[in-house]
Amino acid sequence: MKKPTLSKISDLLLKQGYISDETIAMSVYLSTTLEKPLLVEGPAGVGKTEIAKVLAGAFQTDLIRLQCYEGLDASHSLYEWNYQKQLLHLKMAETENQTLAEKEKTIFSDEFLLKRPLLQAITRKGQPPVLLIDEIDRADEEFESFLLEILSDWQISIPELGTIYAEEIPQVVITSNRTRELSDALRRRCLYLWIDYPDVEKELAIIMSKNPEINQQLARQITDFMQEVRKLRLDKIPGTAETLDWARALAALHIDHLNKEVVSQTLGLVIKDWQDTRHLQDSLSELFQKVGVTSKLD
Repeated sequence: MKKPTLSKISDLLLKQGYISDETIAMSVYLSTTLEKPLLVEGPAGVGKTEIAKVLAGAFQTDLIRLQCYEGLDASHSLYEWNYQKQLLHLKMAETENQTLAEKEKTIFSDEFLLKRPLLQAITRKGQPPVLLIDEIDRADEEFESFLLEILSDWQISIPELGTIYAEEIPQVVITSNRTRELSDALRRRCLYLWIDYPDVEKELAIIMSKNPEINQQLARQITDFMQEVRKLRLDKIPGTAETLDWARALAALHIDHLNKEVVSQTLGLVIKDWQDTRHLQDSLSELFQKVGVTSKLD
């Protein structure tokens, strides 16, 4: 794959509707150029996963996603044998005069191999895919250790088939919400990018990019309101994803500016915890004054 220049990376991200900054563009460029995984950390809902989706679209290649969870192991992330199909084949071949070695060679072949995301990414021919390893912090430390060999040597060992090497190294994006600390070994193998909550101008640009028909006054009020909400001591601070959900909903309701009733009735799009909801409701009057929200429907 021809490596894009730094300026080209910025253009590609923008064309895909992703509002980045110089740090994000540089991190993506270096990850692509050096063929190193990009480890992206930050609060939930700030666009970490979106980077992988945008890259797949920008490079016009496949996105292969491995969603991590507690208990994830090699069989669910790497490969499995299709035992039912193998048994059926052996039963149908009972009348054939085959040796045990011949039978094993037949059933342990690509025809009976179920490729999971990691093996799919390594064996994909043609344009290298984007491999998204999402929320690695949810997986066990044992799986993280298993992942190190793949990220270091880009090879996978299958006892029945031998070692499979990557023909083209995929573009790897690993995301983490920091629910647990990742190992130093994993961090050393990656480029690191921290994405924080966007500032006022960036969040406004994101809203306008994703909702080009939204009223500009409403977009500004939403941005200012969300910036103030994040200053409160909430257990689950809303991210950019909640901002966009709220903006789309208000645009669908043909709202052109915020008021007390609208905010109160649509608060569930922004806050997803009942204690945070009560806390925010207690602070609404102060927030309304700061962002210029009217107290009544006009």
